[in-house]
Amino acid sequence: MPQYLIERNIPGAGKLTAAELKGISQKSCGVLNQMGPQIQWVHSYVLGDQIYCVYRAPNEAMVREHARQGGFPADRVLEIQTVIDPTTAE
Repeated sequence: MPQYLIERNIPGAGKLTAAELKGISQKSCGVLNQMGPQIQWVHSYVLGDQIYCVYRAPNEAMVREHARQGGFPADRVLEIQTVIDPTTAE
């Protein structure tokens, strides 16, 4: 299944409290549960004024629909072509 990197511009994201991040996560999971197993949240990176999320979904439209239903920004949605890591050098 394709993977997508979603850039969410959220001013002060890096300063969100654990409770605020929990609430955002719960909202996201609730929407995912309603949408069904075709879309999956892998993980997110929180920094500065952005949250970068990795999702698995059949298409970009489904990723954007998740954002719409959850009330989350999805400023950029990019399909991940390949993942590399240190083992790629071996």
